Amino acid sequence: MKKIIFYSYLKCSTCRKAAKWLESKDFEFQLIDIVKEPPLVNYLNLALEQYSDDKKRIFNTRGKAFKTLNLDIDRLSKEIIQLLLSDGKLIKRPFLIYEGKKVILGFNEIEYAKDFI
Repeated sequence: MKKIIFYSYLKCSTCRKAAKWLESKDFEFQLIDIVKEPPLVNYLNLALEQYSDDKKRIFNTRGKAFKTLNLDIDRLSKEIIQLLLSDGKLIKRPFLIYEGKKVILGFNEIEYAKDFI
C-alpha cells in the first residue's frame, strides 16, 4: 500500500474534492488538519526543494492570511519554514506527502492520476 499523508483544511472545498478523488480510487491516506498541525519541517523542506524555482507555489496566495502579510517570497530564504509553521492557512492545500519522498500541492485530477496511478 502506498503511503499518503494528506494535510487538509476542513473548510476547503478543494481539499474535499481531492479526498473524494483519492477515496474513489481506493487510496488510503492519513488525514491531518493543516491548521491544527502544519506539515513537519522535513516535509516543508522537501516542498521547498521541489518548488525551488517557484517558492510561491507552496503558499496559499489566495487566502486572507497571505494577503495581510504583503510578502516578497523571492527574497525569503530560511525564514520561509518558520513563516509556514506559524500559520497552516499560509500553506497551499491540500498538501500531500507521497511515499515520504514527494510533495503534491493543490488538486488537479490529471496530475493526481499521473502521480498516483
